[in-house]
Amino acid sequence: MRVSLKDWFKSGSPWIWLNAGAVAISMIMVIGLLIFIAIRGLGHFWPGQIMQATYTLPGETPVLIAGEITDTEMVPARQLEAMGIVLPEGQLEAKRILLKVGNRDIYGSDFRWVLENHLSNITYPKDMLSLERHEWGNFYGNLKTVKAAGEVVADVASDEAKARELFAKYFAESAAIHAELLKIQKHDIGGINYALERLRLKERGLELKGEKTPENLAPLEAERAELEAEYNAMQGKMSELYANENKNSFTVVEANGREQEYPFAKIVRFYRPNEMGLFAKIKHYFSKVGEFLFDDPREANTEGGVFPAIYGTVLMVVLMSVMVTPFGVIAAVYLREYAKQGLLTQIIRVAVNNLAGVPSIVYGVFGLGFFVYFLGGSVDALFFPEALPSPTFGTGGLLWASITLALLTLPVVIVATEEGLARIPRSIREGSLALGATKFETLMRVVLPMASPAMMTGVILAVARAAGEVAPLMLVGVVKLAPSLPLDGNYPFLHLDQKFMHLGFHIYDVGFQSPNVEAARPLVYATALLLVAVIALLNLSAIAIRNHLREKYKALEM
Repeated sequence: MRVSLKDWFKSGSPWIWLNAGAVAISMIMVIGLLIFIAIRGLGHFWPGQIMQATYTLPGETPVLIAGEITDTEMVPARQLEAMGIVLPEGQLEAKRILLKVGNRDIYGSDFRWVLENHLSNITYPKDMLSLERHEWGNFYGNLKTVKAAGEVVADVASDEAKARELFAKYFAESAAIHAELLKIQKHDIGGINYALERLRLKERGLELKGEKTPENLAPLEAERAELEAEYNAMQGKMSELYANENKNSFTVVEANGREQEYPFAKIVRFYRPNEMGLFAKIKHYFSKVGEFLFDDPREANTEGGVFPAIYGTVLMVVLMSVMVTPFGVIAAVYLREYAKQGLLTQIIRVAVNNLAGVPSIVYGVFGLGFFVYFLGGSVDALFFPEALPSPTFGTGGLLWASITLALLTLPVVIVATEEGLARIPRSIREGSLALGATKFETLMRVVLPMASPAMMTGVILAVARAAGEVAPLMLVGVVKLAPSLPLDGNYPFLHLDQKFMHLGFHIYDVGFQSPNVEAARPLVYATALLLVAVIALLNLSAIAIRNHLREKYKALEM
């Protein structure tokens, strides 16, 4: 049977196919974007081979260069002519290579563009060493000597095997000392400094109350003396560790023959990528990924890890969810179950829907003015006068950031919860009331449990929006680098007044504020992929809870 075009359109089939096509295209674009981000981000951790070559530009002296190939592009002849480089006749473009040459303390920049057709004598030396340093980025060169207490104990020219063995041994010793120093600095001395500051504030509080008497000061002085004794002991131990950490050193030679001497304490990691096998590269790769996930950042956030940003993001989202859920549910319950349905209720619903479309930066400005300056300043004056003029809650922090985002996502939770309440049949409410339950008991034991999947949907949408917000956080608490985590072992353990790091702001800072753009670019992709993964994990957890609740109360809906 032949169907006319008019009947086909009337059947609705074109719109079904159009909808399916739009969904398919959207899925392809999203998956393609994620694959692109994953390739650019995760590929950064793979150890690339170090190329060494002679680079000769017209009219200039040939130089040796060494580095990792990080990117390539084709450059038109017209652009090269503007730079004073003329291509052979008939050649319209040339391949340009971005080399990570490292050695920033020598060259001033650790990336360099070179033209492929000006490279000659290209080799990949097996003994080429890559050093990751705590400062100044990577160093590429060859090991020359190893020194112990200033004396040469091994020379590559005379005994390469011994030099490599001692290099690895002294590096391992230095790394162990560095880890111990870091533990003392961040945990032991950090805890002592925190306790000393609390004593100072207690003493200041006694002064403000007019109770600064010898009797009241005696226990504080005794505790301070004990803490200072611990601090001095830690300082002595650290001085000894510093001396041992910097005792041994080594000399390396870069591609053009310049020698550099470094203590082993300056090195984070070393490897020789040109002689690494597949399993060695895989081991190195997962070591770098682990560092990225669990270490602190360094080098203006272009090296190291993003663990404080992961921690801050998850903690802020959890606090925001704890705050927004009860208020959103209570507001929705009042509007649906208790409020008289009329013009005023409709106006409130329209206002709630409009609030969902307000730009996030407006919430940030409101949070800064109302929460930080007004509420925070009042809290400081009432409860923390001893700390003034230094603000405690009168400045951006975890609490105000969480409340601001809770306010931002509140309309989403209200709308989702109210829609869930509206879907519950009236007969269920009437049946509960007929059995003798009060309206409140019906609400708490029947209606809200059945509406809990809708509540979880609101929380999922709130988490998805809040976790990626950056603009309001820049005003109410997020920072480029936080020296300590907002949840630690120091009383009161959860420091709601403390500033924190966030993955979204980390992407903005590294991508647009970094002094080393080329080094930062791969980390932008890696951090973006990590932020997507964190949001997906949080959402999947909420979805699992929602599905469990939906199955639990499915029988009641039938």
